[in-house]
Amino acid sequence: MQGAVRGLLLNGKNAVLQHVRLGNQFLRPIACARFESTVSARIDEHGFERTTISDILKEKGKGADGSWLWCTVEDTVYDAVKSMTQHNVGALLVVKPEEEKSIAGIITERDYLRKIIVQGRSSKSTKVGDIMTEENKLITVTPDTKVLKAMQLMTDNRIRHIPVIDDKGMKGMVSIGDVVRAVVSEHRDELDRLNAFIQGGY
Repeated sequence: MQGAVRGLLLNGKNAVLQHVRLGNQFLRPIACARFESTVSARIDEHGFERTTISDILKEKGKGADGSWLWCTVEDTVYDAVKSMTQHNVGALLVVKPEEEKSIAGIITERDYLRKIIVQGRSSKSTKVGDIMTEENKLITVTPDTKVLKAMQLMTDNRIRHIPVIDDKGMKGMVSIGDVVRAVVSEHRDELDRLNAFIQGGY
């Protein structure tokens, strides 16, 4: 390449080189703009960063990993903690008696530690309704909430579990682990798509 340029210079072809340089300067923005718009179209086409909480619940399945586990306000804290331990989860949705779709609050391991253990109360004689985080203080999402938005809410409010509610009532619950896995998976998939695009896979 250098030899060809040197040859052109020696043969008095500077005007040609200058024309090529100017041409490249004018063409470069157009070429870049076309490439960027094509990449953007591909990203939009595949729904980058469009995974929703509903997608997480569907993947988890009913009853898996605490998505649909719950207790009532009348249950003892002991029974609630026992259920959390058996299912290896850190929180339970709390519903009103005989109203499984009507959420009353949430009880977490943190509630148990702060309001039972530290205060020296009995978990077998204390009702869940006495220590739970009540409905009016809950941070919730809907099935249509984007996972990145859910992650931001959980991080900003320092919570690890977030109930999912729509206009018909309780839909389930997701943890920070669920949200992080979804975000990582989404970004990994997008990276694979961009690599395929660059290598001519599209």
